[in-house]
Amino acid sequence: MISFDELRPILMLLASLGCGLMAGVFFAFSTFVMKSFARLSAAEGMAAMQSVNRAVLNPVFFTVFFGTAVACLVTLADSLLHWQTPGAGWLLAGSLFYLIGTFGVTAVFNVPLNNALAAVAPVEPEAGKLWANYQKSWTAWNHVRTAAGLAATASFVLALRK
Repeated sequence: MISFDELRPILMLLASLGCGLMAGVFFAFSTFVMKSFARLSAAEGMAAMQSVNRAVLNPVFFTVFFGTAVACLVTLADSLLHWQTPGAGWLLAGSLFYLIGTFGVTAVFNVPLNNALAAVAPVEPEAGKLWANYQKSWTAWNHVRTAAGLAATASFVLALRK
């Protein structure tokens, strides 16, 4: 039977890869996807983002997004239980960066913005104003998710080096 001590590096690697994948997804949206949607008319940009928000609800994305959160919860507990172990501080930091800055921000800010956007048809009169506010708020919170995901990845990589 494999011990948790033998699984720890694998779990840390999976957490690091998951955080990196999520940071990459958010980075793409922050650096070019939202900018390209902003170049479209309000109705077109809004419809494009609504389509993305529907398409992202799939097993592959959910596995990486939620699986990384689970890996981070386990590494968080492990870092606290084995605080004296080399790299425990980096494990704690990486876990918190992802759980709060990526997963938490998504749940508290980006998902509610997505839900509000989904409730309005792109052709409705108030759609243009909603879309302008959405772009600004959603993208700002997406920058936070990107930075937190990168910080989490870096923290896990540093923990793996110990």
